Amino acid sequence: MSDVETLTEGEIVISTRALTRDFVVSRTETVHAVRGISLDVEPGELVAVLGPNGAGKTTTLRMLTTLITPTSGTATVAGYDVATQPSQVRRRIGYVGQGNGAGHSQRVGDELVGQGVIYGLDRRTAKLRAGELLEALELKDLARRKVSDLSGGQRRRLDVAMGLVHAPSLLFLDEPSTGLDPQNRANLWDHILRMREQYAMTIVLTTHYLDEADSMAERVVVVDHGEVIADDTADGLKATLAGDRLAVTVAPSKIARLTELAGKLPGAREVIAVGDEVSVRVADGPAALPELVAAAQRGGVPIASAQVHRPTLDDVFLNLTGRSLREDSNGKAA
Repeated sequence: MSDVETLTEGEIVISTRALTRDFVVSRTETVHAVRGISLDVEPGELVAVLGPNGAGKTTTLRMLTTLITPTSGTATVAGYDVATQPSQVRRRIGYVGQGNGAGHSQRVGDELVGQGVIYGLDRRTAKLRAGELLEALELKDLARRKVSDLSGGQRRRLDVAMGLVHAPSLLFLDEPSTGLDPQNRANLWDHILRMREQYAMTIVLTTHYLDEADSMAERVVVVDHGEVIADDTADGLKATLAGDRLAVTVAPSKIARLTELAGKLPGAREVIAVGDEVSVRVADGPAALPELVAAAQRGGVPIASAQVHRPTLDDVFLNLTGRSLREDSNGKAA
């Protein structure tokens, strides 16, 4: 894949300004899925767009990959405008969507070669690249197997191969590991990270997996209700939350009372009730937890569980929105 187009350090490979996307549901209802996102990505970055299902992550990626057009605002990818130069953008990017991109009846090797031909490669070059990718993604022994016979993890690796067959310098991954068990998720990411290093790719992925964004990405863009609400490294985002978080669960009828008691702890801040859990941020979690438990006992509030947490990306989201990302990620993706 020596003919990959590359950009030099300091250039901007993705740039959006006030990007929006509306969906008209009916004559009286319009959904504002993306609300003015401005974002720059430099070559070589691995950026995770993190947010709950319905936050606008997938819609944003679909605009950047020219699958849908923006309602307003501008976006350039690899120096080309997504609205006015979509074919130029497509030649330079790879895209792995949430659904499986490969067909069912074709053999693995044939499917990958066919994808290369669709992207304009001659058949000889497509075969060479397919062979290289099958080797790199540990699919070589499955080249003659039907796509429909692959396991979930194998199928996702094939999807990644199909996104890379034309040697793009920029790869978009939309919830790449959704539906995979932890072992297959880890295996998929091992392959993606190795290929990123080998081919000097820029990667932008969407995810609602906190551990994925925390451990894989060099930069995390937090999106909620179609807007960017934070943009930093994972460590940088967590550093904004000084202290520890206490998480205490009780019966729903006792939530209000426990919230009141938590707010009376010395130095207590960010007291938030979500479901049957009350969380409160304090300077020293191990010291404050026994105080809260004792106060709850005196106040007649039976505690089901109590834990001390160091700052996490979920804490960041909770602090920014008042909602837990874990609980918000049970709806439909958007």
